[in-house]
Order: sequence, then structure tokens, then C-alpha cells
Amino acid sequence: MSQQIPTSQKVAIVASSGSPVQVKDHPVKKPEELAPGECLLKMHCTGVCHTDLHAAMGDWPVKPMTPLIGGHEGVGTVIAIGKNTEKSPVKIGDRVGVKWIADSCRDCEQCRKGHEQNCENVKISGYTVDGTFSQYLVSYVHSVTPIPEGLESEAAASILCAGVTVYRALKYSESSPGDWVVLPGAGGGLGHLAVQYAKYMGLRVIAIDGGEEKRKLCMALGAEQWIDYTQSKDIVADVKKLTDGRGAHCAVVTTASSSGYTQAIDYLRDNGHLMAVGLPAKATLDASIFFTVFKSITIHGSYVGNRQDAMEAINIAATGAVKCHYKLRKLSEISQVYDDLAKGKIAGRVVLSMD
Repeated sequence: MSQQIPTSQKVAIVASSGSPVQVKDHPVKKPEELAPGECLLKMHCTGVCHTDLHAAMGDWPVKPMTPLIGGHEGVGTVIAIGKNTEKSPVKIGDRVGVKWIADSCRDCEQCRKGHEQNCENVKISGYTVDGTFSQYLVSYVHSVTPIPEGLESEAAASILCAGVTVYRALKYSESSPGDWVVLPGAGGGLGHLAVQYAKYMGLRVIAIDGGEEKRKLCMALGAEQWIDYTQSKDIVADVKKLTDGRGAHCAVVTTASSSGYTQAIDYLRDNGHLMAVGLPAKATLDASIFFTVFKSITIHGSYVGNRQDAMEAINIAATGAVKCHYKLRKLSEISQVYDDLAKGKIAGRVVLSMD
């Protein structure tokens, strides 16, 4: 096996925060150098997330490592496992996915409570450890996600971040079948998957986004109502009108705009849940304390998901109930993809092929 593994590979790397992303040659870790618990993957593809753009810019309060190989939505095949690895749940030849949470200690308080994403010693793909914008990747046997047969690698890639993130937010929103859920940013990478998971859960979807292309996408995926924020004069009034004046039960805000959060407090009905998902770099949540308390509003920060959430999200996608709408591009085109992301030109998701 080791003789078939090259010593060099192509990766997309950012030399320092704010520098342009470049595709360059980079060493491949040898199988005999893998630590116990590590595995080497030959990558098939990787999704591109708006988070990757923030990582490249280094504009979040928590700074990434540099030089940085980004990416955290990858699918590949296990081609080597570190010696002395105990009780590996995967074997050589398995097709697995790599998520934002690359690995966690599984022993701290947060891990024991199922909050692996808040692990005291968490490793983050494409942020604190090398990510999936590479042809070969070192990952971790206890944290990779098995990909079911019949689910294409390209279709699975973005489920590993965008999918699991919105799935967990909906799962913990305390919404019931028949409830109204508002999805600001519904036509984007996270949003279009949120529309489908919400429908799978029996929720009634009000999609908010801008432009005819995104309207068609959201409605085709099962949204019941549409609001174009570029044309609406009063989004709060529009949501209330669509919900018989009572407001929505839940809002899952995937947009990185602070206005999406502020508006949600106003259009949610009593005991509504605001699920905060999108991560603006510097914006703050400006909510009326009086009405947050008076209406018994719950504001819940929902940060990606744990290993179980990921398996559930992937298995739902494998049934065909949720499909990622993506455009397939090459790794060499990543600079243009970043530019399109920054300008809001991408509907759905972009997946990069490593071939």
C-alpha cells in the first residue's frame, strides 16, 4: 500500500490570513508515520463552505493556524491506519467523511455530555489542523463518518457540515410537525438543506432569500412560502401575515447578516425558538430584552453537531429525502469559488473534485 502512495500531492493553501488561496505541492504523510488513532485518506472530493472563506481571511475572533490548508466537508477512502490503533471502527477500504470537528478527546466534560464540538482539546478541520482541500489527508478513525452505500461522495460531502449543522439546529429547536419555521438564507449552502430537513421533520417552511434562482430552488425543495428580502418592505410583517398574524414557531438563521437575527425576535410567536447558526465575523445580536422575556423567546446557539448528529444527517440523505444541490468544480478553481462566495453568487453548494 505504501508504495502506491505518492510523496507529494496538490493542496489549496493560504500562506497567511488574508493572503490569496493557492494550489501548491505539499508532502503526503507516510503510513508508517501515522500515530495511533490516525488514518490516511485518499480524498475523492470536498465541499466548499462560507466558513472556509472566513478561515482564509482570518476575520473571526478565534484565529486559524497558518499556513492553512482549508476545507472540512471531505469524502475519501481509508488507505492506511496508524499502528497500535485500538478498536478502530473503520478499516482500510472504507469510504468515510471528514467534518468540521476533526477529532475530540471524548473524555472531557463536554465530550461526555455529547457536546464534542465544545471539547476542551478539539481539533478543527481546515482551521486548527489541515483540512480537506487536499488529495491526501490525515484524519482520525474515531471521528470520521461512514458514508452509506448508494450515497454518492459528491452528494455526501456538504452534508458533513452544512447538512449536519442545520439538521442539529432543527433537531434541538423543539419544533413539532405542522409548526412554522423561518429560514433566512434559505437558498444558500446551509439554507437549501435546512428546507429539506425541515420538510422531512414535517415542518412548514417560510424561505427568505433574494433572487429568482434562489426562489425557484427553495420552492422546488418544498418551501411553502417565499419572501424576497430584496423586495420586501417589512420582513417581520410579511412573516406574521403568512402565519395568520401569530408569527413563526422557530427561526433557523443561517445567514451571516445580523439583521436576520434581530428580525427573528420580532416575528417569532410566544415561546418561539431562535436557532443561531450563521456566524457574522463581528456583528452582535441586538434583541429587545423586554420582548425576549415577555414572549418567552429561547435564543439557542447551535454549533455544528456531534458524531451521532452527523450519522443521522447522512443516513437521512442516503434515503433520498435530502439532496445537496451542488456544482462540481476542480480543486484548481478554488480561487474563483472563493470570489463567487464572497459576492453571494452561489446557489446551493460547490463541491471540488480531487481527480
